[in-house]
Amino acid sequence: MDTGDLGSGLAGASYRRMADLAVAVLHERNPEEVRSLVVAELLRSCEAEFAVPKAEHWDDRSGTVRFWTSRGPEAPRVDEETLVRIRTGHPFSALYASTGDRSPYTAARVGAPGRPAAPRGAEHVLSIPLPASTHPVRGYLLYRSGRDFTEHHIAHARALQPLLSGIDRHFELLGPVGAATAPAGGGPAVTEPAVAHGLTPREAAVLVLLSEALTARAIGHRLGISVRTVHKHVERLYRKLGTGDRVATVLRAQALGLLPPPADGGPGGRRSPARASSTA
Repeated sequence: MDTGDLGSGLAGASYRRMADLAVAVLHERNPEEVRSLVVAELLRSCEAEFAVPKAEHWDDRSGTVRFWTSRGPEAPRVDEETLVRIRTGHPFSALYASTGDRSPYTAARVGAPGRPAAPRGAEHVLSIPLPASTHPVRGYLLYRSGRDFTEHHIAHARALQPLLSGIDRHFELLGPVGAATAPAGGGPAVTEPAVAHGLTPREAAVLVLLSEALTARAIGHRLGISVRTVHKHVERLYRKLGTGDRVATVLRAQALGLLPPPADGGPGGRRSPARASSTA
């Protein structure tokens, strides 16, 4: 991963955090965790409340837009008009398209009249585009209420841009967040519905394998993770889907469209997840 001029504009603790982030990203194989690491640092360093990564493949009408908080990704809770404006990058898209400028800007600096397109009543938005992106312009939108983003936040965002570009190239090698998650060896894919319910790609993969009635050990072997990590993913699935065991989880996932309906009318297809080892 080429982080470019990582130290430019950064000093002391900020530089060390960016170096730590670069190292953490280089050692992370899960694209969802990469995005989580980046967003967490942006939220912290720019004192934002939530972010919308525009580094995934969506436009004004298609693709899954996700809001990220310190707790991770979640489905947007906005009306359709606001969602379309966020998708189009309002109010920054016209500026970036007409000038080729890729500097960070706040909505106030762009001179957008009225309140920006933002969820949850956020009053201010900061755009951090990826310098090399063309059309559509990709990057991050950060939101906060109360005071607007300061000159310090804008300068810090500008210093982060080379690192964000390097991370984006690394991220593309791993595969996009929200892409179809199909475990090695085949099996049904879980895509946008899983993302909309806050599932990470790895959790979606575990869910698919749960529906195939694999044990925790078998799931770990298939995905290249430890049994302990499998248990953690399963616990998160139970929490996110409001269930407490394998059968209920698979049935709930099928009802929500996260998994295809079983071929034989029973949960999990040919085998019932209840027959699998309870170790997962």
